[in-house]
Amino acid sequence: VQLQAFGGGLVHAGGFLRLSCAASGSIVSFNRMGWYRQDPGNQRELVATITSVGDTYYADSVKGRFTISRDNAKNTVYLQMNSLKPEDTAVYYCNLGHSYSGSYVNYWGQGTQVTVSS
Repeated sequence: VQLQAFGGGLVHAGGFLRLSCAASGSIVSFNRMGWYRQDPGNQRELVATITSVGDTYYADSVKGRFTISRDNAKNTVYLQMNSLKPEDTAVYYCNLGHSYSGSYVNYWGQGTQVTVSS
């Protein structure tokens, strides 16, 4: 499975960006796609996830500002980020995970930089 992310960039505080991530390859029907982020000196943290049946999860820090969605026909996940804050600055990584033979398999995209200026 390969993941390719698009949509990062530089934006002023209060602005918005939309990230997208397309998955290709042998994809298990029931899976969870999502976004994580990491800035220098910190661990990678979960931002939001969505399962192939539409169940979503958001980190408290982004609730009410970010919206995750997906198009199963295109194996693509989106992250609409509104009301961006400087603390949202990070490299955002796309993730796809699924269960397989009793374990959980994760795939990662290459990361896209999001920079929010104050």
